[in-house]
Amino acid sequence: MANSLKSAQFLMESRRPAPGWQSAEECFELGVAYSCGTGGMPVDLIEAHKWFNLAASRGSEEGQAMRAEIAEEMTAREIAEAQRQARAWIAASQLRAA
Repeated sequence: MANSLKSAQFLMESRRPAPGWQSAEECFELGVAYSCGTGGMPVDLIEAHKWFNLAASRGSEEGQAMRAEIAEEMTAREIAEAQRQARAWIAASQLRAA
């Protein structure tokens, strides 16, 4: 999991245009990268669900649809972990912004 976090951080840093970088589209793109293994990212459905969840929380209908689609391939425990990680990411983002 540490490697996937480092990979995600690198990807986010490389795509971050400004302090408000956490747009729905960028979160969705990370979800796609993790769900398909594109851009050198490992396939990780927990990470993908987390990023689709974050995209959905920012109003992305595509994020909502993809989150539901990959949830069908995940266990309840994996979904709970993805949701926990999304909540933690939101909390950490709010602290950085403060």
